[in-house]
Amino acid sequence: MISIPRPSRRGLLVGGAAGALALAATAVLPMTNAMAATGCAVTYTTSSWQGGFTATVTIKNLGDPVNGWTLGFTFPDSGQRVVQGWSATYQQSGSAVTARSVDYNGALATGASTTIGFNGSWTSANPSPTSFTLNGTTCTGGTTTPTTPPPSTTPPPTTPPPTTPPPTTPPPTTPPPSTPPPTGTTPVAINGQLRVCGVNLCNQYGRPIQLRGMSTHGLQWFAQCYNDASLNALADDWQADLLRISMYVQEEGYETNPTGFTNQVNTLVDKAEARGLYALIDFHTLTPGDPMYNLDRAKTFFAAVSARNAAKKNVIYEITNEPNGVSWSTIKNYAEQVIPVIRANDPDAVVIVGTRGWSSLGVSEGGNSDEIVNNPVRADNIMYTFHFYAASHKDNYRNEVQRAASRLPLFVTEFGTVSYTGDGAVDSASSTAWLDLLDRLKISYANWTYSDASEGSAAFKPGTCYGGTYAGTSVLTDSGNFMRNRIRTPDNFPTS
Repeated sequence: MISIPRPSRRGLLVGGAAGALALAATAVLPMTNAMAATGCAVTYTTSSWQGGFTATVTIKNLGDPVNGWTLGFTFPDSGQRVVQGWSATYQQSGSAVTARSVDYNGALATGASTTIGFNGSWTSANPSPTSFTLNGTTCTGGTTTPTTPPPSTTPPPTTPPPTTPPPTTPPPTTPPPSTPPPTGTTPVAINGQLRVCGVNLCNQYGRPIQLRGMSTHGLQWFAQCYNDASLNALADDWQADLLRISMYVQEEGYETNPTGFTNQVNTLVDKAEARGLYALIDFHTLTPGDPMYNLDRAKTFFAAVSARNAAKKNVIYEITNEPNGVSWSTIKNYAEQVIPVIRANDPDAVVIVGTRGWSSLGVSEGGNSDEIVNNPVRADNIMYTFHFYAASHKDNYRNEVQRAASRLPLFVTEFGTVSYTGDGAVDSASSTAWLDLLDRLKISYANWTYSDASEGSAAFKPGTCYGGTYAGTSVLTDSGNFMRNRIRTPDNFPTS
């Protein structure tokens, strides 16, 4: 939610962490500005399922420092293919694969390592490559290939899901068996299937609750931030209730690979479910601001994810992120076409509708919540979105939220502790005033962002997502420390 568009916050990240995937019929030429004098060592780890796998490749340079590298290897089976990759640019010709460094990981000092990864497919077998080259020099320092053998079916819920994005095989048309609800004290175990009651989000006991959690950054840029270790930290160390899964539609997102991004979202839903977290599926539209531009894409996407996840109790749907430059009637029209697609598969899940002016209830475009109160979306079990950035949006926005909260069910699906650009210093006073208000009104929220982006709103310091430590405060930014302290205070989940 902002008063002007935000390319400065998100658009500059296009060349970021996820890298670019390029599948072509010709091989990449080795880099000519660097050599690996005495080779390298590679650890190639896979997690497999029927027809697909995720590979994580750690490259250690044992030679002279390099500034730009190309890793080469050959799949042992002709049916193995790279489908979707991150942290490198991938090309495949026949069984030969090359992975080329991107801007942030091309420099490798002697003894330094970097990790890349990809999703792949296989037909008859999925053996691991046994020989690698770095800039044309054979890796003589050893190749380690610990591998999880492929099961005959999708791994059961008790098997930890892959630590990287899912395969790009088409999602099932019918829901898979649901993971048994977690036992104990997780948010989903306590609250079960959520529903809207009056102006509140209520749990299975019909009692108003507030969910508190974090939003991912764009999956196309920061997939490496959402692995088992980071999500364990969110659930256990942060004691969060909610993971918002932010899937951009444009900006190198869903429109470039609908199947791949759909499956990436589904895997994160499973990861959240396994940890007892609610998963908020965000159809992240920003530019263009007219949701009708993506109407057909939205219908396709929500038909797939609602069919696949209908039996789960932890899923919430956010059908458009930040409409802007259009009327409330246009947003309402969009919602009344998309919601029935979800309801055809999942009649029980809560659906959240974006509001005018970058989901500001219209305030950022000179309006207010009256337009929604006087012309609500014709659907049940829905809430309305409000976004804010604490250093930019203060008393007039808070006053409108307080006024609207007595008339509309609200959910703050995105907010920042900094300015609307997503950068700058944390405004502790305004952030505290906002969160105190949301706590008092029992309005649920997700903070932007659970990532290591080089911007003030990111929870982690740059580079954190390429390490193994996510818990504790040493890896957190000022915003991350502020939000962890707020989120990890005890929840109030009434059960009677």
